Amino acid sequence: MRHRLYRFAFLLFALNAHAQNPIVQSPSGALEGKDMSGVHAFLGVPYAQPPVGELRWKAPQPLSPWEGTRSATEFGAQAMQLPLYGDMNFRAPSMSEDCLYLNIWKPTFGDQFPVLVYFYGGGFQAGDGSEPRYDGESMARNGIIAITVNYRLGAFGFFSHPELEKNNAGNQGLMDQQAALRWVYENISAFGGDPNAITIAGESAGSMSVSLQLASPGSKPYIARAIGESGSVLGKIFGRDVVIPLKDAQAKGLEFQEKCNVNSLAELRAIPADELLKLSEGYAVSMTVDGEFMPKNPINIYERGKQAQVPLLLGWNSQEMTPLALTQGQEPTMELMIASCDLFFGKQSNDLLEAYLNTCDGQVLQAMTDLSGDLFLGYPSWIWGQLHLSANQPIYQYYYKRPRPAMRPEFGNVRAGLAGGIVEGEENTPPPPPDAGAVHSAEIEYCLGNLSSNRVFDWQEDDYRISELMQQQFVNFIKTGNPNGPTVPTWNTKQSGHTMMIDRASGQVEEYREARYELVHKALNP
Repeated sequence: MRHRLYRFAFLLFALNAHAQNPIVQSPSGALEGKDMSGVHAFLGVPYAQPPVGELRWKAPQPLSPWEGTRSATEFGAQAMQLPLYGDMNFRAPSMSEDCLYLNIWKPTFGDQFPVLVYFYGGGFQAGDGSEPRYDGESMARNGIIAITVNYRLGAFGFFSHPELEKNNAGNQGLMDQQAALRWVYENISAFGGDPNAITIAGESAGSMSVSLQLASPGSKPYIARAIGESGSVLGKIFGRDVVIPLKDAQAKGLEFQEKCNVNSLAELRAIPADELLKLSEGYAVSMTVDGEFMPKNPINIYERGKQAQVPLLLGWNSQEMTPLALTQGQEPTMELMIASCDLFFGKQSNDLLEAYLNTCDGQVLQAMTDLSGDLFLGYPSWIWGQLHLSANQPIYQYYYKRPRPAMRPEFGNVRAGLAGGIVEGEENTPPPPPDAGAVHSAEIEYCLGNLSSNRVFDWQEDDYRISELMQQQFVNFIKTGNPNGPTVPTWNTKQSGHTMMIDRASGQVEEYREARYELVHKALNP
């Protein structure tokens, strides 16, 4: 008798616990998420059919609504990727071609919430929506539905081939993002979201993705606002175009086919995913003008003012790239600065040398740090803002300068990685010197309110204060299209000639690098 009573009590407890889980009936089907005390999370939500078998390298195919209630309490699989960044921290349980999932964090009560759709970085080769630095719980506690999106990467997501239909050529990962946007637009009302208040955002490759989604005709109807952190496809990166002609992308696909030692697209599709991933080592990602997702070169679309006509918040960091990228590991010198300007700027070399030294008070180390960062992502970010002026919409530009603090002492002989984690150092090797500025990706945990999720760094009071400020500016923009509010410094638009400097003492300044970027643009686009 006592045994039956205990069993009954246990079943009753289990049923009550199950009943407390939030359930949403979306157009795609019912989803059971989990309660996080004020925030409901729905993880591993499919937004397209698994791109496997004959669907490998095809545009994402729409889901059929499922029957019953689908569990959404665990992250979906991460996209196929090589371990390029050893410090990336994934909470996904596995890696698979079956990776087209998104994650939703929403406030517990209310509706008509603005929506943030965030695309991760990782050079289009790595990354995942389960990374703690992108977690949406903090944004949800600020009255926003936050969503992260998985999309295909590397040779699985950016592959072209003469046998592929033109509308499946080279941009599959970007089409995944577009399909996720469409799913959010069609389903988010069921979660209490406003489908007409969707902000797309991302950092690095995610920021480049945002610049492309604004230009793609199939994405524009779903976008109300946009945020770009460090990057766009609208400017050369270290002097090279990111978007290439279709015939060049197809030729690259044939080279990959030859490397795989097969003779057709069908044979390529028959290669197991794990084997194909190994064969893809060294595969260089590029985007292409496919005629559908990207009907024209995105620069031409922006120049004609045909991109989405939405407010834009964008910026970049003070140390996007180390000067050692230009010096092949040597200490920066004036001679190496001159050689770098000669290499990238040709006839404009002397003018650019003078411009960089003038804006850095003649300090060669800072000048080379700025030059390497601009050639990487600073200039592409700046030209995005310049071209978006044709939209006649407000543009808010920032410059993020806060260096990460020292790592916590228990980590010993390791160095910080760009993804916010750690990379093991060699034995008896002294730790590298502290960063002189904000390295690439350093702002992510700050602006999304996720410092507490990263236990690598010894966050100080200033860091939490900067995070509170930056997150509030992002929250204001996501809600209204304007980062200004009663608790943050005044932030005038790029059109007024101002940039928001974010550091221990944050505030807007008159943009002092404009002439330098104009010269860079002229030199890289003769």
